Amino acid sequence: MGAALGALMLAAPMAMADDDKIIVGFATAQSGFMQAYDKPAEDAAKIRIDEINKAGGLLGKQIEFVAADTKTDRAEGAKAGLEVIDKGADLVVVSCDYDFGAPAALAAEAAGKVSFFLCAESIKAGIQGVGPHSFSASVLAAVQGATMAEWAYTKKNARTFYRLLDTWTEYNKGICDGFDWELPKLKDAKLVGEDTFKNDDASIAAQITRIKSLPQEPDAIMLCTMMPGGVSAVKQIRAAGIKSMILNGSGMSGSYWLSATPELSNFFVPDQGSVHGDDPNPKVNEFNAKYKAATGGDPSSQYVYPGYVMIDVWAKAVERAGSTDADAVVAELEKMKDEPTLFGPRTFTADLHHQNKGRYLITEVDNGKAKVVDEWTISEPIPVDYLASK
Repeated sequence: MGAALGALMLAAPMAMADDDKIIVGFATAQSGFMQAYDKPAEDAAKIRIDEINKAGGLLGKQIEFVAADTKTDRAEGAKAGLEVIDKGADLVVVSCDYDFGAPAALAAEAAGKVSFFLCAESIKAGIQGVGPHSFSASVLAAVQGATMAEWAYTKKNARTFYRLLDTWTEYNKGICDGFDWELPKLKDAKLVGEDTFKNDDASIAAQITRIKSLPQEPDAIMLCTMMPGGVSAVKQIRAAGIKSMILNGSGMSGSYWLSATPELSNFFVPDQGSVHGDDPNPKVNEFNAKYKAATGGDPSSQYVYPGYVMIDVWAKAVERAGSTDADAVVAELEKMKDEPTLFGPRTFTADLHHQNKGRYLITEVDNGKAKVVDEWTISEPIPVDYLASK
């Protein structure tokens, strides 16, 4: 970790809340595979905290933070949530994924605290799965699936699609749920087959055989998966000689895994911002430089960015409420409509503490190199009742 962020961490003693400080509690994965998602977003959150503190603080107070390791374990997650609450957390920050973040978020809900998932993208990461004080800083996985379907249809003339779902997490299911909602809206688009697998499957040979048995390759494969198993699935699809465009959600954002597929091409993901230095918004590229200065490394994927957004919108709500009282903060968050942030607008309502529509950059991997090639916003929001029924 870079010296700047290290110094910031040292400046955040694990102390009980009092009238002179506001405390953010990170009940996140400091070990286990979820660390790869949680830590970058947490680092970005701490950068925003540092900016706020240097500008005079929040409600005239300095923000400090405490932490507890969930160890990428649901049972440990509940303990971690209780631990940061015991340390005085006014805001409880939980893991990027609903399945792994929910135990800590439920502990916060029981204690009457606001919780924010760092970047969870299931509608359950909020009112529907945790309760009225819970939010997510990212955009729903369903929006990713819908975005990729509509974009591929409109910009790549894709008409035949194959749906391949990794059933491991709610996030993966959400990508395919959005795809399922969008595809019937696309005139003459056709689902030519569908299949499932599990993230830790060593082989998806049977699924690949079924794709290859089609009269002709589909124009696009909607691959609803995430790390770590997503890399294996992509490698096997390409090793089998299937050249179809592969669409995925943001769970395979970033370039950190591309060394495992050095010749990968015709692969596309949606990103809230680019970690590749080519974001059309120069302020995002400036943030990337700031992140590198603070941590010693470049952002690894788009999941860095929701951590920054989370602190930004929460702090705005606290300022407008004039208090860290949970109900008052929730009321202000629910008033936000197209609230500007560095990584796109955010809207929260009394029915949805998530984003059911959002602008995405489209990143293409060509010959093992990732670059932004387009941007897309789905034509209409995905209805809350549809999302809640999944």
